Amino acid sequence: MPAADCRLLHHGRIMRCLTYLLLLPETLKKSKKVRKLPVCYEILTLNLSSTKKEKQKMAAELHPPANSNNRNLAIGTTVADTEKTKEPQVCLASRGGSAATTPTTQQNINNNVDPPSWQCSHPTLRERNALMCNNELMADVHFIVGPLGGSQKVPAHKYVLAVGSSVFCAMFYGDLAEEESEIHIPDVEPAAFLILLKYLYSDEIDLEADTVLATLYAAKKYIVPALAKACVTFLETSLEAKNACVLLSQSRLFEEPELTQRCWEVIDAQAELALRSEGFCEIDLQTLEIILRRETLNTKEVVVFEGVMNWAAAECKRQGLGPTTRNRRDVLGKALFLVRIPTMSLEEFANGAAQSDILTLEETHNVFLWYTAAKKPQLDFPQTARKGLAPQRCHRFQSSAYRSNQWRYRGRCDSIQFAVDKRIFIAGLGLYGSSGGKAEYSVKIELKRQGVVLAQNLTKFVSDGSSSTFPVWFEHPVQVEQDAFYTVSAVLDGNELSYFGQEGMTEVQCGKVTFQFQCSSDSTNGTGVQGGQIPELVFYA
Repeated sequence: MPAADCRLLHHGRIMRCLTYLLLLPETLKKSKKVRKLPVCYEILTLNLSSTKKEKQKMAAELHPPANSNNRNLAIGTTVADTEKTKEPQVCLASRGGSAATTPTTQQNINNNVDPPSWQCSHPTLRERNALMCNNELMADVHFIVGPLGGSQKVPAHKYVLAVGSSVFCAMFYGDLAEEESEIHIPDVEPAAFLILLKYLYSDEIDLEADTVLATLYAAKKYIVPALAKACVTFLETSLEAKNACVLLSQSRLFEEPELTQRCWEVIDAQAELALRSEGFCEIDLQTLEIILRRETLNTKEVVVFEGVMNWAAAECKRQGLGPTTRNRRDVLGKALFLVRIPTMSLEEFANGAAQSDILTLEETHNVFLWYTAAKKPQLDFPQTARKGLAPQRCHRFQSSAYRSNQWRYRGRCDSIQFAVDKRIFIAGLGLYGSSGGKAEYSVKIELKRQGVVLAQNLTKFVSDGSSSTFPVWFEHPVQVEQDAFYTVSAVLDGNELSYFGQEGMTEVQCGKVTFQFQCSSDSTNGTGVQGGQIPELVFYA
């Protein structure tokens, strides 16, 4: 038999087999023994709802008569070429076994017969992109992220990264594009890099306190401003005294002026807590010097000195040095002479700095002379006290009064709720005193939010018989967020009769801060918006 005829016969057999395979699913579906067709038959199936004529027509197209093949040969088209044009094109992905869209699979999709592919189970572009994040499927670049010994290999896709970051765009498609299939990034933490990739692939931002600073660094490095902004917002909302100094150092490094300003607000108002925190001991020397130059630190200088000593000991440990006097002075350098030692009281100096061994005998001698001698010696330490913060007072009553039958206490609670439109720090309360002359009161003050106690203090104050208000202080100023109601309470014990406020206001403008007041269910002694005790809130802003 001629070779051409053999090829035609072989081709005819292939077409008959293919026709049998295409018609087989209908036969199998009629059988009760077969519940579900194999994947290959679902991909290559004919539309079962088609008419018999349509099926015969499609089979005839796939299995043309012999003279048709002869005609193709006559005009120069080989049988092999004919087979190529009629082969079903099926492209299975390495994950999920997805098929490329062919006329047959498109027909299946149109008739709600879903091919078994991950693309179909994730209908939106965002979902499909998110699935490709940290996925080897179709990855064309790999990153080795993290320091040596703690690195992680991360697959990625150049196009997606380049669309989201100008740095990646230049890296992969610029004039100096990377040719390596693996790119090493030793200065970025793997967890932070994965958060960056998640955002670039899906616009999702998943931040955590432990990794937010590293994520901010990655966002800055690869110029992804939206992610960087989200990191800054996260840090602002989680900012408190114990981490304010660390965040100040980082905000300066990342050049984030808004975050820097927020850090200063916390450090100034809650200076004692900030300087005694572990975070203060972790800052760099330059940040330490900037803090020590700050005029508005709202604390005693002895607290500043103790914080500096703690920082020096921690720095010696970081450098592998013993905490000797010589080593502590060496790591501090000129920062030691930014502590305003002469502004301490004589007792504070004698019990603290004078016995710390950080000062030389000559320095100690000169400071004692500065306190006691008429002719004061020259000192290397600043002699002007810090200005600190001036407390502001929000007064909610327009007048005050007293009557013979009120205001009495007997252990009952006076309470009021308030909210502000800007973040402030509540330092204490102003209270009315006795209307019958000088008297001493014991008082327990408390600040709560949604039933949770934020601060309380048991203290005393002495009133002089006037209608003035007398301040009582919390141990430390407490940060109060905007647009949330807080409850302040006072339980007084002392002279039965005192002044009380009247003509109360529901809204008070105090400088740049607006206060709103409403009655509290905790109040059992008659205090409310219109009248009663707690005439003032003392705060820093």
